[in-house]
Formats: sequence, structure tokens, C-alpha cells
Amino acid sequence: MENKEKYLRLLSEKYPTMRSLSREIINLSAILNLPKGTEHFMSDIHGEYEAFCHILNNCAGVIREKADMIYSEKLSDSEIEEICTIIYYPREKLGLIKKDHVISSDRYRLIINRMIEIAAVLSSKYTRSKVRKAMPVDYAYIIDELIHAQKDEDDNQIRYHERILNSIIGIDADDFIEALAGLIKRLAVDHLHIVGDIFDRGHGADKILDMLMKHHSLDIQWGNHDILWIGAAAGNEACIANVVRGCIKYNTLETLESGYGISLRDLTVFAGNTYSNGSAMEKALRAITVIQFKAEGQIILRNPEYDMKDRLMLGKIDPVSGTVRIGENDYPLNNTDLPTMIWDSPYKYSDEEQKIINCLKTAFINSVRLQRHTRFLLEKGSMYLCTNGNLLYHGCIPLDDEGNFFGVRVLNGVYKGKALLDISDRTVRHIYYSKEKNNGELDFLWYLWCGRRSPLCGRNIKTFERYFISDKSTWHEDSDPYYSHYETEKCCSMILREFDLYSPYSHIINGHTPVLASRGEQPLKANGKLLVIDGGFCKDYQPKTGIAGYTLIYNSHGLRIKAHQPFESIEKALEENVDIISSSQLIETEKNRIMVKDTDNGKRIMEEIDDLYELLEQYKLKNDI
Repeated sequence: MENKEKYLRLLSEKYPTMRSLSREIINLSAILNLPKGTEHFMSDIHGEYEAFCHILNNCAGVIREKADMIYSEKLSDSEIEEICTIIYYPREKLGLIKKDHVISSDRYRLIINRMIEIAAVLSSKYTRSKVRKAMPVDYAYIIDELIHAQKDEDDNQIRYHERILNSIIGIDADDFIEALAGLIKRLAVDHLHIVGDIFDRGHGADKILDMLMKHHSLDIQWGNHDILWIGAAAGNEACIANVVRGCIKYNTLETLESGYGISLRDLTVFAGNTYSNGSAMEKALRAITVIQFKAEGQIILRNPEYDMKDRLMLGKIDPVSGTVRIGENDYPLNNTDLPTMIWDSPYKYSDEEQKIINCLKTAFINSVRLQRHTRFLLEKGSMYLCTNGNLLYHGCIPLDDEGNFFGVRVLNGVYKGKALLDISDRTVRHIYYSKEKNNGELDFLWYLWCGRRSPLCGRNIKTFERYFISDKSTWHEDSDPYYSHYETEKCCSMILREFDLYSPYSHIINGHTPVLASRGEQPLKANGKLLVIDGGFCKDYQPKTGIAGYTLIYNSHGLRIKAHQPFESIEKALEENVDIISSSQLIETEKNRIMVKDTDNGKRIMEEIDDLYELLEQYKLKNDI
């Protein structure tokens, strides 16, 4: 009661009169009866900046759908394509048009009027106050006037708006169009969910994070590749070696060197002086690979509870025969150039390797941009999220062979199900923000990256075999039983109940495992209870998946999954107005439109209204006295 009274006193400072209080109750009650905003779900971006940038700009096709709805009977396809491209890339597209010819005042007027029409349609599901807050400050008044233009008896408003447009065109039409395009994109998608793996083998993870940091409303569920970079930023040596190795292997050094200012010069010089045969980058890859296996071996030896002793592969090498023992078989190594190995202590760094990993650790910890991006991932990110009846996570919920929750040791305890994800989330934050970091805690970040029972990984990674052994029979990676049980509605319902989601309309939204659409695999599992939205953003996966990614749209009419074809380039989109070709599959269509009152935010608003009514009663009592 005491806390309640304090809260009401604070509330009374915000609403000091009955009139201000009544106005807010009326406003919030009206908001409850507006359609819910559109949620956009994306996963497994894998550093593919251009494809991500385009899908973010076209709002997974929502803008084109609205343009088609308004103009399909008025404009040609090419005219609709051009206005959409201007909305996606206003500065760039207008610049290209100007290269061919001067943009006339009439054409500027036409572009702006069409964009105003699209903005007006998109704004209809929001309060005028919310739309105004979404507008760029410098143009808020002007855009508000144009969007809400009303035809009157003497056409006074029409003439007034024409004068506004004339002034805009005479001063800086390009800047106004850019501001208007930003508003359209903001209204098209109310909230963005990134269900893991911003990082990996694409060339622009750092640029993607810069874009996300400017986004008006989003959340992130960490993927295994994200936690790898978080671990590297925190100073985990095995995570650092994995990051560097990946950047060399997939030729994404610009992210590391230009994006984060982390130089590999010392590594390449060391590798060139130490290893024989191959190019400079091949030698650097070999050097960091050996450092990685040594760093990982040290972690596995320190943490027997990880149950990963079978990954101690360096100790199974016979340097005389050039083979490695796996089970009962000896396999020849495809490369026996291992000059830094200390065979009596296979997981000990050589003196030179110790210097290299120390230098890399210093560079990662002191990269200002990387640390800024990491803090953003921690502020906006989490292991999972329950929102509007749906459960979002990247990887898996570890299960045993029978489909029951599997207990995983985290530091000093064993946890499973929701408790495992909760303790993992808290531990990640504790480790990163701790001033004094010890190896025992840092090791857990590496385990989340690649541990066979990690909820972010869920498979037994065979990096050593894939690098050193040509026999592909050794490459198979066993997956957590989750990936066989999640096909069943029973399993998914059990998981949803674990997270207190009991509605028949609740879903699990999952990433991490590419959907092999080319083989007929579907993103919907367990009779629609689980949706996998990793369809292959990564170009390396597309020949196998036959698709370039799935995204999910959840608006007031229901759920739709969007399947996207490969994106060629932003350059081609600008020059030829080429959009990503997307097909839409309805998952659920609501009989009654979903309103704000049906959402999590609506529940919070209703609680606030109850509190305001309680305060209103107190005001009335005071007036009676």
C-alpha cells in the first residue's frame, strides 16, 4: 500500500488536475481500440549487409503492398516500382534520376503527392500524436498538414498545401523526400525483432549494427555468432581466435580491420615466418587455427563438466605417422605443417603464439566501435523474448532423447528449460560488465558459442575434422534432440507452457537452422506451432537452401511468413528499380482484427488506466471534502 501511494503521488505530479487526468484516460482508452502495429521478424542475417538493408528498407514488402493497393489501377508497374525505390533509397535514387535529366517541379510534386498518399494510408492505424512524434522534427508541422489535408468548400486548404509544396520544391525537395521516406518506413513497421546471428561470414555486420542502432523500436535475441563476438569483445581467447579465423576463412577482413580497427599484421608476419607453403592468408589461417584449438583445449580441460573431451583433438595426433586417432580409426591429416606444437603439452601456446593472442586480446578489448556495438547487443538483446503471445529464441531448448528438458551446468548449478535461458542471460551480462574477469567465467561465453548442449548452438561442431581431415565421414555433426522433437506439437506446447504461454495462438519463432526449401522443407513445424525463419540470408547457404531468407510479418490481420529470393545488389535496385521478389504465406488470419488492447502493450495501458481512475477517485474525494 505504501508503494502504491508513492506511485500515485508521482502520477499526480504528471497529471496535477482532474482535467489533465481525464484527458489522458480518454486518450489511452482510444489507443486501445486502434489496430496493433506491424511487427517484423528477421533472423540469421550473417553479415549480409545489402540484402538486410534492402529488406529493412522495403519492410519485407509491406511498402510495395500498400503502393499496389493504392495505385494498382492508376499507375503502371514501372511507375509503382520507381516510387517504391525512391522510398527505399531516396537520396541515391533521386541522384540517379538527376544524372539523366533535371527533375522538374511537376515531377517533384508528383513524387511528393504519391508519397503523402502512402504515408496517409500507413498512418491511419496510429494516433495522430504517435504519427507526429515519428516525424522528423524539422518537417513535422509540414508533413502533418499534408497528410491530414481535407478538401473544403472553397478549396482553401488545397491551395494552401500547393503553396507549401511550391516552397518545399524551391528550397530543398530532396531533403523533404528523404524525411518523408523515413516516416513511411517507420509507419510500415512498428517494431523489429532480430532473432539472432547478425554476425558471421557476410561482409557488413558492423554496418548492419550501425543501422540497427538508429532503428526506432527493436529487440534482439542473441545467436551463437553474436555471442561469439560478445565473448571476443570481453577478452575470451578462444572466441577471439574463432572470430579471426572466420574472418580470414570467409574473406571478411574489412569487418575486422576497417570496421573495428583490429590489425592482423602481427599474425600474418608470424605466420609467414613460421609456416611453409601457401599464400600469406593461407598461412595466417593455419596459424590462427592452431591457436584456436589450443585455446579451446585449455577451456575443455578447465571445465570437465562441459563433457567435450572428445574435442581434444590435438592430443590425438601422431606426429610421426601424420595421423589422428578418432575412436578406433586413424585418419591421415591433410596438412602436417605444425611447427608450433609442443607435443608433450599439446594445448600450450608457443612463446610467439602467446604474444599473438595477447596482442589480439588487447586489440579486441580496446576497439571502441566493437565495444559500443557489444553494449548495444546487451542493452537491446537477450537469450529469449516472450511478446504478444509468441516465444522468440535463436537456437534451441536443450532436450534429452525422450523429449524432456535437459539439465545443463552453468557455473555452480544445473539448469534446464526457461531457468537455463534465464541464468545464461544473467551470466552473459555479469561476465561482460565485470571489471575483473576470470577464465572460469569467460569460458562460459565460448561454451554458449559452440557447446553441444548450449541453447545457442545445439550441435557437436567438427571444426578440427573439417579443417584437417579429408574423409567427410568424420564431418557429421550430431544435433541436440530438440531438432527432432520440435517437429511435434506436443514438444512445442511443452516449451510454450514452460514460458507461461498457454494461448492456442502462441508460437515459437526460431532461427539458426537453414530451411532447405530446395528439398521441399517447410518453415512451419508442429502443425504451425513453430516457425523457423532462417531461410538463407547468407549467400554461401543459398545454393543449398534454394532461397534467400524468410521473414515474418505479424500485423492486425494475422501472421504471414515471407519467402525471399536472392537479392542482387543495391546498385541494381537503384538503376532498374529491382525489388526482392517475395512470396507470402498466410499462417493465421484473425476473424476479428487484432487491436492494441489485445497486445502486451495494451495490457500495460489498461493497468495504467486503472491507476489513473484510482487517482481520479482520490481527486474527487478531495473536491467533495
